[in-house]
Amino acid sequence: MHTLDYAIVGLYLVAMVVIGLIVTRKASSGIDGFFLGNRDMPWWMLGISGMASNLDITGTMINTALIFALGVQGFFIEIRGGVVLVLAFLMVFMGKWNRRSRVMTQAEWMSYRFGPGVQGDAARSINAVVMLLNTIAMISYFCIGSGKFVAEVLTLSGWWGLPAHFWGALLMIIIAMIYTVASGLYGVIVTDLAQAAIIFVALIAVTVMAMQSGGLPETFFSSVPLRDGTYHAFETTRALWSTPWPNWEFDFPAQSTYSIYNLFGIAVLFYFFRICIVGMSGTSGYMLQRYLAARSDRDAGLLSLWWTFLLSFRWPFIVAVAMLALLHHQSSGAVQDPELALPVVISALVPVGLKGLLVAALMAAAMSTFDSTINAGAAYWVKDLYQAYINPQATERTLLRHGRWASLVVVLLGILVSLTVRSINDIWGWITMSLGSGLLLPDLVRWYWWRLNGAGYACGALFGTLTALLVRLFAPDLPEYLGFLVCSGASLVGMLGATFFTAPTPRPILEHFYRTTRPFGWWRPLADCISTEHRRNVARENRRDLFSLFLAVPWQLALFLMWMMLVLSQWSYFAALLAVVVCLSLGLYFTWYRHLSDGVGSDPAPTIDTSRAQGNP
Repeated sequence: MHTLDYAIVGLYLVAMVVIGLIVTRKASSGIDGFFLGNRDMPWWMLGISGMASNLDITGTMINTALIFALGVQGFFIEIRGGVVLVLAFLMVFMGKWNRRSRVMTQAEWMSYRFGPGVQGDAARSINAVVMLLNTIAMISYFCIGSGKFVAEVLTLSGWWGLPAHFWGALLMIIIAMIYTVASGLYGVIVTDLAQAAIIFVALIAVTVMAMQSGGLPETFFSSVPLRDGTYHAFETTRALWSTPWPNWEFDFPAQSTYSIYNLFGIAVLFYFFRICIVGMSGTSGYMLQRYLAARSDRDAGLLSLWWTFLLSFRWPFIVAVAMLALLHHQSSGAVQDPELALPVVISALVPVGLKGLLVAALMAAAMSTFDSTINAGAAYWVKDLYQAYINPQATERTLLRHGRWASLVVVLLGILVSLTVRSINDIWGWITMSLGSGLLLPDLVRWYWWRLNGAGYACGALFGTLTALLVRLFAPDLPEYLGFLVCSGASLVGMLGATFFTAPTPRPILEHFYRTTRPFGWWRPLADCISTEHRRNVARENRRDLFSLFLAVPWQLALFLMWMMLVLSQWSYFAALLAVVVCLSLGLYFTWYRHLSDGVGSDPAPTIDTSRAQGNP
């Protein structure tokens, strides 16, 4: 990097700290301000922040690696655990369902759903602990990807026996921690707005570079990593690499880490099945935080729409980088490791000035993910463990102090865990297919079945998470689909066993949840708690939402793929996908957008001694 590039990066880092510190006072009004921005932020700000938080370096590097090796079809692997498709569910109904609870965290939501008794407390505390574990795992994921990127572009070396990526990640963490700890969600949102502007300028510039490059040759070589640390080169064609439809199978050598994708058609179907369950289960972490901070049901839908549209521009950038990396690889053989395609392109191909801007933009993307993850994760300690069970009388000042200390502690733990991680794909596959599966079924069933109680949720989450940790310790090379089946199977056994051997959730708690959330599913025993006319309105709304979902899922897929075809000059595919997007957009306008509601109300929580309440609804 040139001196000008370093100056641009340095100016960006200083600006983010200054902006974060400016809004510190607004975040210090209390924990509602620190973690949810006092729920008064407009939907467009929340949508931009969500997009910036999703566009992280680590995810960009692994997705670029997948497309580098597999072509556009690598996009479909993102379905296994990224935000692809999840946003469609949040846009149509899951966002407003979450917002209607008016809680601060997913763990606090457990008290809303299961009540404040022993069972509700068990569900809440176990969910808080599991979400803290997820936060630590996500920080490890962040450290590996962002650390690799920063170490490569800034040419950092390993010191004191620690790898170079450790020091690269530490540099970014220190900067992001300053404004995150000081200013909470206000600082996260405001800095995300500035970061989003930088990101889009850099995305457009690199995409234009790729489109002016002349495109890929008819045949060319790519590579995939092997388990022994070497790389396998293979020949592919431009037609195969550019197709937007997934192949049924690949032929990577058995010793390759990408051999898990050889039965690609089955893998994609499996990922699609899993992500539909995830979408129907809601969301958590920093994504949930945006919906809990929304002003109304309408804002929850609009922020999702805006978030999805902005995020779609991530994919032409990823394809552009992968294409430039492949072109560079044909002439120099410099990109052996697909996970280094992004930093190699920046180092070798991007001109002075733009290079500094692009590095700043990608650091912005990484820090927006990191700061959102930390702010959301610290809330579980403050709201769901410390205030709920350790010091219920804590002052706002004490809670704010704990929020800041919790942020520091989970970051340190995440850094330590990252030293045991082998690659980005390694940690991301485990997070999505094993650790995430421990909560998957309890998170799904809680919305749709009245009989699930706090004990069932707690045991399902506990069994699944412990199994995921055992898989990580004793079977780290277990195929992703087996990790999913083992962890979700253990969770299912714990969930059903505890549910049927313990008392149901008290009826007043269930009635309050049903009246305020208004979900579809197996809630017939609660139907008489609302008037006949209200019941008809709820049924009509749910039918519209379910129909709209069948439009929103293909709409999101087609939107993302459409921009990639534009970059690759695949005009027939682009035209077909554009037509699909237009038709589905019109359908969504009539079935979903026109019916968005400004409803903000919520029934008061019932007062009940749940330790003594018994009986079926």
